[in-house]
Amino acid sequence: MLIRWFINTLIILALPYLIPGISVHSFWAALLTALVLGILNALVRPILIIMTLPITIVTLGLFLIILNAILVWFTSTIVKGFEVTGFLPALEAAIVIWFGSLLTNGLVKGKTKRSEAR
Repeated sequence: MLIRWFINTLIILALPYLIPGISVHSFWAALLTALVLGILNALVRPILIIMTLPITIVTLGLFLIILNAILVWFTSTIVKGFEVTGFLPALEAAIVIWFGSLLTNGLVKGKTKRSEAR
C-alpha cells in the first residue's frame, strides 16, 4: 500500500510536466494529494458510482473516467499546493493517474506473486 501511495505521488508530481493547467507546488503537496485522492476513491467514489449507475451502464463504463476527473478536480479544492485550472486538465490528469495506477498495480501484484512463489 505504501509503495502504491509513493508511486501515485510520483505520478502526481509528473502531471504538471505532462498536462498544462495543473500545478503541484511541492513534494509534500503531491504526497497529500495522493493521500486525499486515495481516501476519496475509497469512500466517495463507490457512492458516486451507485448514484450514476444508469449513465455508467449506458456509456459502457466510460462515465467512470468523468467521475475520476471530478474527484481530481475536487481534490484540488481540498489540497493547498495542488491546482487544476479546469475540467479538461482534470480529465487528462484522471486518465494519466488511471494509467499509472494500472501499471503500478500490475507491477506490485507481479512482484507479490514472484515473492510468494519463492
